[in-house]
Amino acid sequence: MTSIRRPFVQVDVFGSGPCSGNALAVVLAAEGLSDGEMQRFARWTNLSETTFLLPPTRPEADYRVRIFTGSGELPFAGHPTLGSCHAWLSQQPNPVGPRIVQECAAGLIELRADGGQYAFAAPPLLRQGPVDEQLREQLARGLGLAPGQLRDAQWVDNGPGWVAVLLGSAGEVLRVPTPPATLPPLGVVGPCPPGAAHQFEVRGFFPGGGQMFEDPVTGSLNAGIAQWLIDTGRAPAHYVARQGTVVGADGRVSIDRDDDGTTWVGGAAVTCIEGEVSI
Repeated sequence: MTSIRRPFVQVDVFGSGPCSGNALAVVLAAEGLSDGEMQRFARWTNLSETTFLLPPTRPEADYRVRIFTGSGELPFAGHPTLGSCHAWLSQQPNPVGPRIVQECAAGLIELRADGGQYAFAAPPLLRQGPVDEQLREQLARGLGLAPGQLRDAQWVDNGPGWVAVLLGSAGEVLRVPTPPATLPPLGVVGPCPPGAAHQFEVRGFFPGGGQMFEDPVTGSLNAGIAQWLIDTGRAPAHYVARQGTVVGADGRVSIDRDDDGTTWVGGAAVTCIEGEVSI
């Protein structure tokens, strides 16, 4: 089999500095790759997501992205969206922006770019509303929560299947154990003490291969959580969330709700590895 060398970058997204956020592999100029070749390469990178940049099929879009985990394709994900935008902009011969439009399986996603900071407009939730009592009990049991610790639980699914749990404090969030893989993709959030540099602590868990993994920093989860917390008056229109503390990352996710109701989810993106790959 003849392979083609293609430009490649590995990007750190949502970090407070290089190599402190969530890593993303990006294959640029991915034309001609089959679904199987994309999936095989994504599995080989051993990262949570790998993206493949393609020419857009819709005139409104600047580029098209396909997002793969090690086991399948996602219609949308947050840190792959910001990292792919950063990688695409790095290949443009002339300045572009500040408004960029990404095409993905979830549709058109609007982005903003400014000096190494990127933000995407949170897509509409595909599923929202309170979880049923049976799942609520499973969540409390899986997180080892005492009676009354689980303040609320809500579907905040914008593609990956997220359900979010609200606790009373950031400290409680940091103390929960890794939940069982029988639960759906799960976010846990709690408020930080007054005067802290960030307003919420977030942890994100997703099942795979019979076990539950903790994600360093998760854009799609923070997007869903922000829409829920702001809509219910639990969070201001502008705040910063920290994620990744327990797994050694130091992620920062900025949330901004515009007057028109658009929720922007932002953070830094920086290239850490650049070269070519043979696929």
